[in-house]
Amino acid sequence: MYPLVYTGSNSSSPDPGSLCLEGTLDPHVVAGKIVICDRGISPRVQKGQVVKQAGGIGMILSNTAANGEELVADCHLLPAVAVGEKVGKTIKQYAMRDPKPTGNLAFSGTKLGIKPSPVVAAFSSRGPNFISLEILKPDMVAPGVNILAAWTGDMGPSSLEADKRRVGFNILSGTSMSCPHVSGVAALLKARHPDWSPAAIKSALMTTAYIHDNTHEPLRDSSTGAPSSPYDHGAGHINPVRAVDPGLVYDIGAQDYFDFLCTQGLTRTQLVVFAKFSNRTCQHTLSGPSDLNYPALSAVFPEDKRVSTVAIHRTVTNVGPPTSKYHVVISQFKGVDVKVEPSSLSFTKKYQKLSYKVTFTTKTRQTAPESGALIWKDGEHRVRSPVVVTWLSPL
Repeated sequence: MYPLVYTGSNSSSPDPGSLCLEGTLDPHVVAGKIVICDRGISPRVQKGQVVKQAGGIGMILSNTAANGEELVADCHLLPAVAVGEKVGKTIKQYAMRDPKPTGNLAFSGTKLGIKPSPVVAAFSSRGPNFISLEILKPDMVAPGVNILAAWTGDMGPSSLEADKRRVGFNILSGTSMSCPHVSGVAALLKARHPDWSPAAIKSALMTTAYIHDNTHEPLRDSSTGAPSSPYDHGAGHINPVRAVDPGLVYDIGAQDYFDFLCTQGLTRTQLVVFAKFSNRTCQHTLSGPSDLNYPALSAVFPEDKRVSTVAIHRTVTNVGPPTSKYHVVISQFKGVDVKVEPSSLSFTKKYQKLSYKVTFTTKTRQTAPESGALIWKDGEHRVRSPVVVTWLSPL
């Protein structure tokens, strides 16, 4: 057991000393001790470097409220462990109250079958999309926490100049790790379906994603511990095997995207930026931004309370069996009645396109967005689109 020290003044509120920033640790106080550092402001590994330079022999990196219980692996420069906010607060209180606090850092071994899993990372990109509320963001989530990945030999695994170690692999976290997972699955789908457009591939990934963890509960947000929403997980967590055979896809062409831009109130000069290599012009094929043929549906009621109905149009392409019939299932909402027309789609050939309309009629305007799903089923496929309904507050 080694002496333990926390240089902060409050177990709940970080300060420069508790954050282990450059120049904040007194060697006379921390030398030969395990130092508790709060996460935030400076890089996590750099905090360990500050502790090491001040003579500390180890570090406990404690999450604050901003990170919750999410633990991220790092290539530290000294013995170190990461703990969640709740445990971190307990350890800090012990270090502040006990006259001679001690601690010990031990490797507990690799653990398998962790539950719940997966969870939405605290750093994961969040919605809503304030530029265009009619387009639900994010699209989906994918593995991005503590990923074993190839690493350049040009720098140490911590990316700090003082780190002279050289390795061929590293453990990394971030959207920079989830992106290659999605890219690899997209490449898999393109290899299986060479004629699919990027939008079709994206649709397959979104409509086959799942929103429940390995305990059969809704995906949790690791930053809060609460169930995540479509603003956190989008359509859900990617499922590569199901995405290969989605049944139906929502396809979008270049002109469709341009017509979406035409609904955004851009000037002619601004639109030219997007069309200078294609000479595109507005074809006005969309009645509004919500009609972009996206795999997610976002119904936005304006500030004007007199507007009680919003209609969204979609077109699906059959990429499953040539002859198939789908029926729709739609979530119940507190604030709106939802009607899907037609309620069933009958396909007679592959790549056939059929359209439908979703009408949202306000019952009671809600103060917060409501979420649910629209699912097309044929007995084999389950084509799921997240649905969010938003009522804008009167100006």
